[in-house]
Amino acid sequence: MNCVQEWPEPIVRVQSLADSGLNHIPDRYVKPMTERPVVEPIDVTDDVDIPLIDLAGLFSSDPDTVRVTKNQVSEACQVWGFFQVVNHGVEPELMDQAQQTWRDFFHLPMENKQKYGNSPRTYEGYGSRLGVEKGAILDWSDYYFLHYLPPALKDYSKWPDQPPHHRY
Repeated sequence: MNCVQEWPEPIVRVQSLADSGLNHIPDRYVKPMTERPVVEPIDVTDDVDIPLIDLAGLFSSDPDTVRVTKNQVSEACQVWGFFQVVNHGVEPELMDQAQQTWRDFFHLPMENKQKYGNSPRTYEGYGSRLGVEKGAILDWSDYYFLHYLPPALKDYSKWPDQPPHHRY
């Protein structure tokens, strides 16, 4: 019995489509009106601020400070679905380097990127679709998904060796 799940149809990379000179987005990438998000009008007089959370509180020796920070994260996730963070401890230079590394990867020739193509079994690697339903509406994006934690899921064969500094 074959337990390896394959893609139901050939994969076309979005970057290839975008670079081909198309003058419109193919129907495969356009969600029906009923599936598009509904944007509620916002009264510009409302004080709408995306939650900003200071993560330094998580490193406090005061249990009350840690609890308050955890509650802020929980509330932001429940109400907004996301939040901004400050004092997370990640150096701006490291974030800039990571962003440039991925830019470099996505500008490699397609045959280099295809070596790391994902599968529906894990989605890990370079991909253009999630889900295996034939004829599904697709997202207009290519992505790279890697497992970092837990270590048992980390597959180094999906970690690109190009650009040279990528695995670092």
